[in-house]
Amino acid sequence: LTFHSSAGTPSTSVSAIFPAEETRGESRKETLENIREPSLSSYTGGPHFFEYLFVVSLKRTHSGDDYEPTITYQFPKRENLLRGQQEEEERLHGAIPLFCFPDGNEWAPLTDYPRETFSFVLTNVDGTRKIGYCRRLLPAGPGPRLPIVYCIISCIGCFGLFSKGLRESAFPAPGKTVTLKSFIPDSGTEFISLTRPLDSRLEHVDLRSLLGCLNHEQILHIFASAVLERRIIFLAEDLSTLSQCIHAAAALLYPFSWAHTYIPVVPESLLATVCSPTPFMVGVQKRFIQEVLDSPMEEVLLVDLCEGTFLKSVGDEGDVLPPKLQNDILSSLAQGNSDLKTLEQVNEHVSGPFVQFFIRTVGHYASYLKRGPDGQGSFQERPFCKALPSKTSRRFVKKFVKTQLFSLFIQEAEKSRTSHAGYFRQKITEYEEQKKQKKPKEKTVK
Repeated sequence: LTFHSSAGTPSTSVSAIFPAEETRGESRKETLENIREPSLSSYTGGPHFFEYLFVVSLKRTHSGDDYEPTITYQFPKRENLLRGQQEEEERLHGAIPLFCFPDGNEWAPLTDYPRETFSFVLTNVDGTRKIGYCRRLLPAGPGPRLPIVYCIISCIGCFGLFSKGLRESAFPAPGKTVTLKSFIPDSGTEFISLTRPLDSRLEHVDLRSLLGCLNHEQILHIFASAVLERRIIFLAEDLSTLSQCIHAAAALLYPFSWAHTYIPVVPESLLATVCSPTPFMVGVQKRFIQEVLDSPMEEVLLVDLCEGTFLKSVGDEGDVLPPKLQNDILSSLAQGNSDLKTLEQVNEHVSGPFVQFFIRTVGHYASYLKRGPDGQGSFQERPFCKALPSKTSRRFVKKFVKTQLFSLFIQEAEKSRTSHAGYFRQKITEYEEQKKQKKPKEKTVK
């Protein structure tokens, strides 16, 4: 895998981080729909696929009793940084080892260790996020040895894409294609073409992970907790399940984005996070279940992904959403499961009913954006809520408009001078057309 600097000049070369056997036999023509949409705005192209590559290894502590994770390789090495940039890199260096080995320091050399792929999210003080994509494995060599982690840091949510490995290349604008040059051992140099769609939302997640751990009603209760921005903790044995399920749960909120504390795998040293009074969505390894249960927590949904149960809940999760719309989601999820063969089909089948839920509750938002001469919009909240004919839907929406999920969405819509032509807007238009067709044609009396 060849890495290029921002100027386009090859600067170094390493073998593929995420091994070739996982990509051989797959089509080299990929669709780049792996971008997590933080708001109505889309990336306009330009950011690099990733900012850093780190290798994190376990080194003995000074006491010699255990190990601590340490960054042993970094690419690229940043020099002549400004003070603010230097401080940010120092914070990054302090956090990366913790999140690459979130399960503590009690390790011993091993001869066999299953590879794990997982991810984490770091939130900057300005609210922007960097995502870490990790592959943990045993390095090549004889005898017992300690696992190491290869970690790619990027501001782009391309979970499936980074599992194959990518160079630092300019990120394509919506609808554009980028061709990547990669070197895979025993296969030689290959070119991979990646086309970015005008809108992207699902290819970075695997909703099968949630379906494999929980039933439809439990997924609906997690969704209900998330839309009211409550505290949600996921428990699982392995890192992959935790990070996959938490990303899947967050993806169900489309076109809205979770803006609060979001940690797919909480390091042991940060377990106090579960005591936070503010909203969070976090994953904790089940080996720390007692520490979690002993923590003072209020109004939390504690999800055991291993057993498929809720260990703690508020108790009203089944009453948050309007009953009819809730039943419609469950009915849609239960239909046609036997016909789903590909990941894309499963993702669309599972996410579709939740998109429809938002269309039927807040899909009329654009009609209540009043725009001034400068194009700046002003959202009319009260008439927006009153426009819903259903009493239970109005009750839900009055709560939902107070969340940060909705506030950030509307702020972006107010700033946007043109109608967002993405997937959500497309589905709203389809829904409105279907409603018109269902209405009986009025007779014209002359």
